[in-house]
Formats: sequence, C-alpha cells, structure tokens
Amino acid sequence: MDIIYNELTDLLYIRLDDKKQKVINKQIAEDIVLDLSREEKIVGIEIIDASKHISLEKLLPVKYKSYNKLQ
Repeated sequence: MDIIYNELTDLLYIRLDDKKQKVINKQIAEDIVLDLSREEKIVGIEIIDASKHISLEKLLPVKYKSYNKLQ
C-alpha cells in the first residue's frame, strides 16, 4: 500500500494494489473517486481537497510520499 499526497493540488491517493493495471474510476462522493479493477475490487482511493477531510499526521505511523512540496 502506498499513500501519495500532492500539496499543490491537495490530492491524496491511496494505492491498495501495487500491480499495474487498467482501472475504472467510480465517483462515490463529490471529493472521492475509487479506482476499480476489472473484477470490481478497489485498487485505489483518490481524495480531492484532502486537507478538508483528513489530517495526514493522523495517518501516522504510515509513511506517505509528498509531491510538489511548496517551498
């Protein structure tokens, strides 16, 4: 499992399956999109405007990657 956060876009992506595959996007809420495999298993979760919904510090001790860090 990987947790990837983009500070510039405030987008949090939780990758549940490391296998590279084609996915189907299913929006389940205004700010939440699921990536589904062909078997309709959840392989990823995208949270738009993530800082409005969760605090990354509360995810600890899970390590996360931050991209486009503001200087």
